[in-house]
Amino acid sequence: MGSSFEAKIAQDVSVKGHVLLKAGTKAFGKVSSSRRNPRRSEPLAVELTSVSMNGRKVALKTSPVAPHGPPQTARQAHYGHTAGTTVVNPQTLLQFQLLQPVSL
Repeated sequence: MGSSFEAKIAQDVSVKGHVLLKAGTKAFGKVSSSRRNPRRSEPLAVELTSVSMNGRKVALKTSPVAPHGPPQTARQAHYGHTAGTTVVNPQTLLQFQLLQPVSL
């Protein structure tokens, strides 16, 4: 938990017709939840912590997002859970929601 990652904004982010973040903008985040337990697994959850704008990092707070992948075995599909390592493919699209206003 707490591991950091770098991502890119997949599409322009606009407010009232004004583009605030262009597609391809670097975003930074961290793993906010992860637990390995053979009897119970808590899903992997990640959140964004900042974006890069004009050469500077702008702090932000988003809600955690749990990337979902297909179950690895028929048993997992039947019972609706996964165990072990969670893999998030590099091209996985995630949608985050701001929890606080951001000043730019």
